[in-house]
Amino acid sequence: MKFSDISLSDWDELQPYLDTCLLPVTGLNGTETPPEATMALEKLRDLLDLIEIPFKGRVVTYPACHYAQDEEHLNEALRQWIHSLRQTGFKYVVLAAASASLALEHCGADAVISPNSDDELPAQGEVSMIIRSLWNGK
Repeated sequence: MKFSDISLSDWDELQPYLDTCLLPVTGLNGTETPPEATMALEKLRDLLDLIEIPFKGRVVTYPACHYAQDEEHLNEALRQWIHSLRQTGFKYVVLAAASASLALEHCGADAVISPNSDDELPAQGEVSMIIRSLWNGK
């Protein structure tokens, strides 16, 4: 479910069921050509589909973080955003990264889902296992 699909009046009723925030991260730095930026966004879209479609009704997708000066600044910004998202009531924060080369393991997210080192998307079963293991406390 997209953040924009939830009205202010519906949030109090839905919040107990929407415990997982999905934060997309493109990781662009501004040096990409238009085709490279397009490829990154398409990769992110395809990755989001692996999470949003099967877990609709429990996962809220927030606006994407597209640009960062470098990974250090990106990780610091993500740490702050993740803290804020938890303050709004999300129990779990999952990052969906457009690139396997982004080092996001130390930003405080409960999980980072990204393409593998060959830039291939993970299998649907792998993504489901990651999300379900969060919810099952494993």
